[in-house]
Amino acid sequence: MNTRSSILALSQSEKIKAGLIWTSQTVEISMGLPENSKQGCDQLISALLGMVANEIHLGMKVAPHKGWEAALKHINTATVMINSNVAQDAPYHLSKALSQVTGIGQEAMNALNQEGLV
Repeated sequence: MNTRSSILALSQSEKIKAGLIWTSQTVEISMGLPENSKQGCDQLISALLGMVANEIHLGMKVAPHKGWEAALKHINTATVMINSNVAQDAPYHLSKALSQVTGIGQEAMNALNQEGLV
């Protein structure tokens, strides 16, 4: 990774990690809601996942890395689970996406550290 792509990858990874954590927490909250409230919450979760997916697509363009595709695959799987009314299985895939994105951020941070920039 060059300096520019390392900075962009680190920035995107931090933004995406925050989105994934918020989304995971919202999924956990939705599981405790009464049935008549779950549909609205699931729509919110789908919207959040859409925004996270858009940020991953941006990361793929500005700082290419194979980890983005793996994270996106897990996001897509979690989205299908939410839309199929099995939200309880989505946190597993969200945590896998979080792991992929964290790895990208760590790699970018190491590259910046080796250049003496952090």
